[in-house]
Amino acid sequence: MSLYLGIDTSNYTTSAALYDSRTGRAVQQKKLLPVKEGQLGLRQSDAVFHHTSQLSGLFSELVSNIDFDNIAAIGVSTCPRPVEGSYMPCFSVGENTAKILSAALKIPLAELSHQEGHIAAALYSAGREDLFDKDFIAFHVSGGTTEAVIAHGRGDGFSTELVGSSLDLHAGQAIDRVGLMLGLKFPCGAELEKLALKNTEKNTVHPVLKGCNCCLSGLENLCKRMVDNGETKEKTAAFCLKYIEKSIDLMTERLIEAHGKMPVLYAGGVMSNSIIRRSLEEKYNAVFAEPQYSTDNAVGIAYLAGRKFKNVQT
Repeated sequence: MSLYLGIDTSNYTTSAALYDSRTGRAVQQKKLLPVKEGQLGLRQSDAVFHHTSQLSGLFSELVSNIDFDNIAAIGVSTCPRPVEGSYMPCFSVGENTAKILSAALKIPLAELSHQEGHIAAALYSAGREDLFDKDFIAFHVSGGTTEAVIAHGRGDGFSTELVGSSLDLHAGQAIDRVGLMLGLKFPCGAELEKLALKNTEKNTVHPVLKGCNCCLSGLENLCKRMVDNGETKEKTAAFCLKYIEKSIDLMTERLIEAHGKMPVLYAGGVMSNSIIRRSLEEKYNAVFAEPQYSTDNAVGIAYLAGRKFKNVQT
């Protein structure tokens, strides 16, 4: 038995994946939750409803040609971050589904966090399994989280220690707010990047940091001022992304100064942005997930289940 099932029902994506430990390959099915035009997100009750509606269909597609006797274990994200008290109702949909499957198939279950899944997906897609035996700095930058942790590899997984974060707005939230300001559709990351790549004007940014933490709430006001002053959408989009990129860059510099030089990994939907990635990848020789594994997905969860239960016989 070499297949490991992963389930992740995050705030904006329903996702299921299978990792094959024999071939090292992963396949996934995922679908964004529907958000009404002009809105910045979903209430948790709506997210739970949409996950419940979407998960069964995605799961059916994923396992349509699979012999269930080949599934050795299941992994599921049950909370946003691997800390006590971390909770979000939408993860209960995946958690309950995974527990039912585990009991029905009589196979073990790994309860993990969404953040661990993001980091593991980056390690998997970048081919950096070696970091499971090392300490490294890991950034998780998305619509719901802007954090940096020291990840302590322990072979089959890692523990995390929070060392930096946004003190107010998350990077993904800032991108979506600026994107809606510019008339884009939520989630705005991909369209904002397209606009920014068309910009030919120079932008100068001065991010606000407090120690190893960043502050991003002022970015929305700065971009609104640019719009009010008649700046182009392209320049405003580029300013927004450059501000976030420079904030993360400065956080990385300070974390390395504080904790010593070690590998750096960037995960989360915001880090799939080519403008941000190019700068940080060159400067720090950093580890990034491939774009399809940067945004919310269950591949990292399935991969972690495979590492955790690789010697389990059921």
